[in-house]
Amino acid sequence: MYEGAVQDLIDELGRLPGIGPKSAQRLAFHILEADAEDMKRLAAAIVGVKERVKFCQICGNVSEQDTCAICRDPRRDPSVICVVEESKDVLAVERTRAYRGRYHVLGGAINPIAGIGPDQLRIRELLTRLNDEQVTEIILATNPNLEGEATSTYLARMLKSIGVKVTRLASGLPVGGDLEYADEVTLGRAFEGRRSAIG
Repeated sequence: MYEGAVQDLIDELGRLPGIGPKSAQRLAFHILEADAEDMKRLAAAIVGVKERVKFCQICGNVSEQDTCAICRDPRRDPSVICVVEESKDVLAVERTRAYRGRYHVLGGAINPIAGIGPDQLRIRELLTRLNDEQVTEIILATNPNLEGEATSTYLARMLKSIGVKVTRLASGLPVGGDLEYADEVTLGRAFEGRRSAIG
């Protein structure tokens, strides 16, 4: 245990996701040894993001304005909404440059163990958008894990009665992967989602 400000810094860094006690200590000492001006810029960036960044009133993505750049962009296809768990997932999809529709950020996934049910997610806001906008397709792009699958299944069942086309991202083998290292679920989905090898 260190005293005063050093221990306070280690404790606060240790509260960040993915940062254990040793990493927190390493980061704290890096901050102590780093140039003071660099650390002032870091502190200002943290304060700035907390003061200026909010969530888009339409889709829930991060934005410095009431609506994000994607929702404001008239070139985006308003008839297709890609539903993701977190704002970082929007960035992942955008990097593909394969999608030109709009998004809806749920703010997490159904996880009963953590006390997160459908009411804690932005599902009501999605339903409101379906009433207000001319949406023809919902793409469910939740993570391919237990929570993401539960969320996707819940949404698919709920949206079935609305009459909107509901699709799910394909999942299967990664490019450059070896069959021997693929787990059974991934390999099974690759077989289910197979397509023609010609054309």
